Amino acid sequence: MPLILRQIMLRKTNRTEFMELDSIDLAILRELQADSSLSNVELSRRINLSPSPCLARVKALEASGVIRRYVALLDPKQLGLNLNVFISISLKQQSEKALQAFEARVCARDEVMECYLMTGDADYLIRVAVPDIAALERFILDHLTPIPQVEKIRSSFALKQVRYKTALPL
Repeated sequence: MPLILRQIMLRKTNRTEFMELDSIDLAILRELQADSSLSNVELSRRINLSPSPCLARVKALEASGVIRRYVALLDPKQLGLNLNVFISISLKQQSEKALQAFEARVCARDEVMECYLMTGDADYLIRVAVPDIAALERFILDHLTPIPQVEKIRSSFALKQVRYKTALPL
C-alpha cells in the first residue's frame, strides 16, 4: 500500500477533529505496534529520524489519542487459560437501560476479554478466556445466567487459533 496521508478521526471535548498522519507517523505506529517496548533511541534509529523529533511525534500521537496505551501481550496457555470461548447472548429487551446494565455486569468480569454489541441473531458477542470447562460452567451459571436481562446464551469453542493480531492495518 502506498504511503499516503491518512486522516484519523479524534474526539476531543465534544467536537470532531482530524489529524493528518504522514509517512513518518505511520512508520512510528507500525514499529510501536510490533514492539511497544522500543526505546526512543531504537525507534528513532528504525525510522531514520533523530531522537528528539521522534519523541515529540510519539508524544503528539499519545496526546491526540491515536496511541491509547501500551500493553504486554501474554500467552494464555502459559497461564493455564486453555479455553477460548465465544458466547452469543440475547437479551429479553434492548432498551438503553437494559443494554447498559448488561454491559456493566459483563465488563466487571476478568474472564471477559472482548464484548461487542451486535446486529443479527444475538445482541452481544463476548469472548472469554477460562482454564477449563468447569470454569466456563461456573462463569455461565454464576455470572451470566443471573443477569435479569439475559434471555439466551449460546457458546462456541475455538478449536484452534488460526490468526491473532493486535496491530491495525496502516
